[in-house]
Amino acid sequence: MSEINIPLLKQICEIPGAPGFEQRIRKFVLSQLDGLADEVTTDALGNITAIRRGKADKKVMVAAHMDEISFIVTHIDDNGFIKFHTLGGFDGKTLTAQRVIIHGKEDVMGVMGTKPIHVLTPEEKTKPPKTIDYFIDTGLPGDKVKELISVGDPITRERELIEMGECVNSKSIDNRVSVFILLETLKELKGKDLPYDVYGVFTVQEEVGLRGAITAASGIDPDFGIALDVTMAYDLPGAAPHEMVTELGKGTAIKVMDGSTICDYRMVQFMKEVAEKHDIMHQMEVLTAGGTDTAGIQRYSKGGAIAGAISIPTRYLHQVIEMAHKKDIQLTIDLLAECLLAVDQYDWSFK
Repeated sequence: MSEINIPLLKQICEIPGAPGFEQRIRKFVLSQLDGLADEVTTDALGNITAIRRGKADKKVMVAAHMDEISFIVTHIDDNGFIKFHTLGGFDGKTLTAQRVIIHGKEDVMGVMGTKPIHVLTPEEKTKPPKTIDYFIDTGLPGDKVKELISVGDPITRERELIEMGECVNSKSIDNRVSVFILLETLKELKGKDLPYDVYGVFTVQEEVGLRGAITAASGIDPDFGIALDVTMAYDLPGAAPHEMVTELGKGTAIKVMDGSTICDYRMVQFMKEVAEKHDIMHQMEVLTAGGTDTAGIQRYSKGGAIAGAISIPTRYLHQVIEMAHKKDIQLTIDLLAECLLAVDQYDWSFK
C-alpha cells in the first residue's frame, strides 16, 4: 500500500475555512486542480466543480466539503473580550483554554476562556460548560481589538497536523481529509478512461445544513452520487461493540445510513462488490445521528440520485482535534477510484 502525501494533507487541514468563509481553502484547492480535470468551475455559492468527461452521457457527482466547524464574532465588549456563535456543532466541554484564530483585518490569536474552577459553585462544578459560557481573550486592549476585529468575522481552531503512530491528528480532519482524498483520486484517474462524466465537487457550508451540496446537485442533476466524509470511530475504552460505529485501522467505511440519509441499497451493494473484488478492506457504517452531503445529492437532483457515501473512520469528531488512520485514508482513495471506473458495470435496476 502506498504512503499518503502527508505534506499535502497537512496544508489542506491547516488552512482556515469557516462555513461561508471558505476563500482560502477554495483558492488552495483551485491551485491543485491544474491538469486534473477537463473543466473547472466555481458557482455563486462558492462550490468548486472539477469535471472529467466520460464515454457515456451519465453523471456521477462526488462531494467533499471544504468548510470546517468554526465560530463567528457576535460581540466585543469594552475590555476586548469577544463573544461568539458556533458555525456547526461543537462538543463544548473540549474548548476550555484552547487557542483560536479570529480572521479580522488580520489574523489575531485568541484563547477560549470561561469562569475559573476556583470560583465555581458546587452545582456549577457538576455541569460541563456550554459554548455560550465561553469568551475569547486576545491579550489585546479593547480599542485595539475593535480596530482589528468586527462583529461577523469568522473564527477557526488553531491546531497543526501531526503524525501519531499510524494516525494523523489535526483540527479539521472533518472534512479536509475528504478534500485530500478527492484530489488524490483525481490524480489517480488522470489519463484513465472513465465510463461516465465525473463531477468532483468541493462543497461549501456543509456544517450548517448541506447548503453547498444542495446547490451543486440541483445544478448538476447527477444520475449517481457519492459523498466523502468522516464518520464516528468510538473504538475507545468504555465503548460497547454496538456503539463503536467504525474502528480505526479496520478499513474505509461504506455508509448504509446516517441521521439524514438512508443510502440507496444498490449503491451500498455496488460499493461492497467493488471492495471485495479489489481486496479493499472495508467496514459497514450505520450512524444514527448526524448527516452528510449524501442527503443533498440524493434529494436535490431532479429525479433523485442513486446515492451513497464512503466514510473515513475518525475519533474525537467535532472536538478541538480529530484523528484518522493513514491506512483507512488510502483505502478510501482506492475504493473511490475503483467505483468511478466500474460504475457502468453494475445492474442499477430495482430488484
